[in-house]
Amino acid sequence: MVQRRSIDDLNKWALFLVSPFILEAEHIAFVTESIWVQGDTLQRPSSSSETTSTLHPGSKVSYLKRRVLRKRWSGWPLQIVKWSDCCLPLACRPGDPYQLIAKASVDDFSKLGVAFLEDRLQVANGLIPQKIVSVHLHDSALKELKDQASDTPAQLLEPQPEPSVESKPELEAMEHIGREDHQVLGSAPTQGQGGALGGEPAGESDRGVGSVEHCHLHLSSCHECLELENSTIESVKFASAENIPDLPYDYSSGLEGIAYDLCPKREQRRVNLTGKAPNILLYVGSDSQDALDRLQQVRSALADCVDTNCYTLYHLPLESALRDPWPDNCLLVVIATRESVPEDLSRRFMAYLSQGGKVLGLSSPFTLAGFQVTRKAALQDTVQSLVFCKADWSQVRLSVLSSGCVYEGGPGEPLSLGKLQGHLDNKDEDRMVVQVPFGTRGGEAVLCQVHLELPPSSPVVQTQEDFNLLKSSNFRRYEVLKEILTTLGLSCDAKHVPALTPLYLLSAAEEIRDPLMQWLGKHVDAEGVIKSSKLSLKFVSSYTSEIEITPSAIPVVTDIETFSSENFNFEIYQQNLQTKKLGKVILFAEVTTTTMSLLDGLMFEMPQEMGLIAIAVHQTQGKGRGRNAWLSPVGSALSTLLVSIPLRSQLGQRIPFVQHLMSLAVVEAVRSIPGYQDINLRVKWPNDIYYSDLMKLGGVLVNSTLMGETFYILIGCGFNVTNSNPTICINDLITEYNKQHGAELKPLRADYLIARSVTVLEKLIDTFQDEGPNGVLPLYYKYWLHSAQQVRLGSAEGPKVWIVGLDDSGFLLVHQENGEVVTVHPDGNSFDMLGNLIIPKQP
Repeated sequence: MVQRRSIDDLNKWALFLVSPFILEAEHIAFVTESIWVQGDTLQRPSSSSETTSTLHPGSKVSYLKRRVLRKRWSGWPLQIVKWSDCCLPLACRPGDPYQLIAKASVDDFSKLGVAFLEDRLQVANGLIPQKIVSVHLHDSALKELKDQASDTPAQLLEPQPEPSVESKPELEAMEHIGREDHQVLGSAPTQGQGGALGGEPAGESDRGVGSVEHCHLHLSSCHECLELENSTIESVKFASAENIPDLPYDYSSGLEGIAYDLCPKREQRRVNLTGKAPNILLYVGSDSQDALDRLQQVRSALADCVDTNCYTLYHLPLESALRDPWPDNCLLVVIATRESVPEDLSRRFMAYLSQGGKVLGLSSPFTLAGFQVTRKAALQDTVQSLVFCKADWSQVRLSVLSSGCVYEGGPGEPLSLGKLQGHLDNKDEDRMVVQVPFGTRGGEAVLCQVHLELPPSSPVVQTQEDFNLLKSSNFRRYEVLKEILTTLGLSCDAKHVPALTPLYLLSAAEEIRDPLMQWLGKHVDAEGVIKSSKLSLKFVSSYTSEIEITPSAIPVVTDIETFSSENFNFEIYQQNLQTKKLGKVILFAEVTTTTMSLLDGLMFEMPQEMGLIAIAVHQTQGKGRGRNAWLSPVGSALSTLLVSIPLRSQLGQRIPFVQHLMSLAVVEAVRSIPGYQDINLRVKWPNDIYYSDLMKLGGVLVNSTLMGETFYILIGCGFNVTNSNPTICINDLITEYNKQHGAELKPLRADYLIARSVTVLEKLIDTFQDEGPNGVLPLYYKYWLHSAQQVRLGSAEGPKVWIVGLDDSGFLLVHQENGEVVTVHPDGNSFDMLGNLIIPKQP
């Protein structure tokens, strides 16, 4: 709800009374709130503090924000706008926050509002704008001001905490008040502290600003700008919509579900203290196809590291780089051309550095005095081992793709080096990464001759072995890139946790829809709620933004006609779910804390034939075994399936097998698709899904509860399908297989694979119940990693053992050197693939 309230106590406002004091019909009055940041206390901003708030997607303000964001992601670099160029100040109120009342034409207010939304509005030195609120000036207030202007003596401001005398930012912000076409009334200075303008009578200022009349000002204001005055909305809307081109590279997909707070709380707003627009400019040289491909690669790598809601990535073409005033409007220039940088452009890059600019060189011949780029043909496009030294002197070792060039000493006076350094782990220790401070104003460059911008799936990577090495180091590649960007002044904090969304109740079979709704009607309370110890589910026919969503109270929408999702195609799920009962009733959420808790209030009550499953696109608090966290970004297949198993059955007597069956079901769901049988997806004891024996891309978590003669089992499963970074996903394996074998296998979808996995699991459970472990172990051993594998128990110095297989209960059997066979239980151990150890889980 938007709260409107009047500001009644205005005794502390200093009025700049311009004659005649008339707010023309085509003008808008507004208040700007700013915070003080003194020059020697400037610090880099952190984007992690920015918050979001919910807006109706169809509202005018939401439309405005989408248009503004669309403008930001178009090809237009952002330009700084001065507050004083867009409005006429009327009154100020010193303090924290520092408040200014001003008026502006519709067009100027539009310009000012757009600049504020895009984080490129400058009020004055040391003032950072935090909020802009339109206000209404009552006619009675205007009349009173006129009367006071003619015959009321000056009032004194009450003492206020103020900035130092030297700063006087309001003088700069209001410098045009003293123009000849305005008349400014006189005022006496305040006692002890001087006048409202910081310590001396305004009339004595060298800015030409007259003395100040302090008057009561009556106005009513909306302190939230989720609903601005209609004229304000329309003016900014049209100002934002003018001549916006189609985006060649559009990050705005999915923006419909994201709302940005026009008036966040002061401590929550990201403050750009550099005074520069948050632009990152990407220079790739010519407009050849190779250069444009490189632009996309660089843009994609950087977008995975920084929050694109806080920083804007722009292509810097050669012509613009030579002509346009970009140095005043960017935080970082990325030079990623493989061509020689023209001499006149190189001088411009140097001038930018000398003024405190930041440069990142990615496999480019651009360098600085004291260094030269030397080609080593034997290194070109080969995978090498890099030793990277971070700012805290710690080291990261990773496999990287070399550009074929290294940095060596060159002509010119050698420059001092920063802490970030990287060299190859070879005989020559070839220098591949250097950090070079430049000039006396904080400029610096980090230059790299390894392809941090290229993914392991790049066409440059030719062999399966190279792909495996690079993919195993992919997480560390991002670690290095983020370390470099952070050193250059950008924030690489974790992106914002998305807001929770409602659940949708879906049924995969029409014949169970009516019995499901009848069952719900009998089990919800008078408010339509089903409660459990962990969660309250409120069943509603439709969702509106007034319904609150919390981790412990979630609305469930029952009208499936309103359901749609870009990330989950219900028809694909229905078509590929071929089960008798599992997975028939779906609780779907775009964003939830964890699917493991969603079924808590339903699992013991709902008829077993209805087959509950919870599916999410994104989890914010995914769970793993023990105290492990389960990272679950968009692109993962995330689900929790309810399975009931009779105690007195084959599987009921061997419950540890359930996690093995689920892992096996995921692998079989992929490898049983015609043509996909050689995709190297494996099961790892006790509950993981692996690419070969190299990298984990999924896992299983099982919680079981015995009630009477039945086990109620929640099987949580998550595996990477389309989310290639920062580790690996199933579609990476498909892409690499196509490249190595000249195949044309299509990428897979999460909804498709969830349905297939549940289908395979039901068949495996039926087989196990009929035949016991021997009915499923041949298929399990076909895909598992451990046959005849030699490992050590406990530590690197522990006894050697050989893995034999699984015992009758699903525990791991190992053969010791003395001939004894022992069992290792999954509840107390995990398998370290890299160290070939079976080690106890930490409590």
